[in-house]
Amino acid sequence: MKKYQLFTILVIFFSTFIFARETKKDTTAQTTKTEIDTAALEAELAKEMGVDSESSAETPQSQAAMRGSASRSGSTLNPRISMVGTFFTSATEAGAVAKTVDTGLSEAELSLQAYVDPYSKADFFVAFGREIEDPFAGPDSEIAANGEYAADLEEAYVTSLSLPFGLQIRAGKFRSNYGKINHTHPHALEFLDLPRMNVNFLGDEGLSDRGVGVNWLVPNPLNFFQELTIEVTSGALNGPAFQGGSNNLLYLGHLKNFFDLSPNSTLEVGFSGIYGAHNKAGDKTKIGGIDLTYKWKPLRRSRYKSFVWMTEGLISNRDERAGNITSNAFYSYMDYQIAKRWFLGGRFDYSEFPDNSDLNEKAYSVMLNFFATEFQKIGLEFQHGDPANFDGFNRVLLRAVFVIGAHGAHQY
Repeated sequence: MKKYQLFTILVIFFSTFIFARETKKDTTAQTTKTEIDTAALEAELAKEMGVDSESSAETPQSQAAMRGSASRSGSTLNPRISMVGTFFTSATEAGAVAKTVDTGLSEAELSLQAYVDPYSKADFFVAFGREIEDPFAGPDSEIAANGEYAADLEEAYVTSLSLPFGLQIRAGKFRSNYGKINHTHPHALEFLDLPRMNVNFLGDEGLSDRGVGVNWLVPNPLNFFQELTIEVTSGALNGPAFQGGSNNLLYLGHLKNFFDLSPNSTLEVGFSGIYGAHNKAGDKTKIGGIDLTYKWKPLRRSRYKSFVWMTEGLISNRDERAGNITSNAFYSYMDYQIAKRWFLGGRFDYSEFPDNSDLNEKAYSVMLNFFATEFQKIGLEFQHGDPANFDGFNRVLLRAVFVIGAHGAHQY
């Protein structure tokens, strides 16, 4: 009986040993395959991004370069994480707002940006912000008393990188490519407040919706930069010109044209159009816009002198049961670089309303910006406003923006 027990123990021991050995082989093979797949992905991504990870020479210098290239390509697989903080102070004449002096952190924006693979990249922007009174809308004691911060998913989208015929597709939730500044986050703008045209027609936060957009780099015989954007989004908005609640989508088109006038100057001309519903019944609003941007930057003194003139306008046609409403708005902005880090600018706003062309408001603004580095800037603005339904007012705005992490540049 003991012989049979000893034999059984030996069989179990050798079976376990063989099973463990085969399992180790399989695990090693899977690990090797994973390492090969990762290395291949990093090599392909490095090639797409212009990083050469191969070298024919076998010198210690070439091997070090290869290790550095592999490290750089590997880092591209990790998201770039950054935080943008905006400190904002406003001092407004009594009567225009409930809280005449308001100061503190107005918004903190967290961004995560990374290449998914050699064919696409993803961008996520989450903002933690609080409401600030708008003197053009009159005093609001509820906003003035509320200091709570709310989280908002500003953008979350994936962009294709390697489509033929100069095409690029963007899908998710994103800021629409309308006009000149709607796609730019407010903290990246030179002026401290949004033009009244954008606020009254596109909303306080700008036009942002979920859907899909296609960009096409248009070939043309004159060989200048031309880009066509077509977007189709859900239309589930809560803005002044467009409202959700219906079964209608929002359609947007933008044509950007960029010309080199001379070695020192450029001109950008854009045309935009939006079509969508403004109520639950599905009544439509059509907006057509144009934007012009002239930039001058002399080659010999490009670090100390520059000039920008940007003008944008729109015409809105709104279907109503009582008849159509046609209204318009525009702003014009000039910015002159007076020193290496100092910029002096001015802006004039005129805006009617999408649902009432008989009312209008104006604003006159002067601003001074100091760019300490690419990660920190301070801006000061004086503004006189003439609201549509309230008395005129004066206010002073102060903004400090800082960035920690590898925050990518916004489109301009």
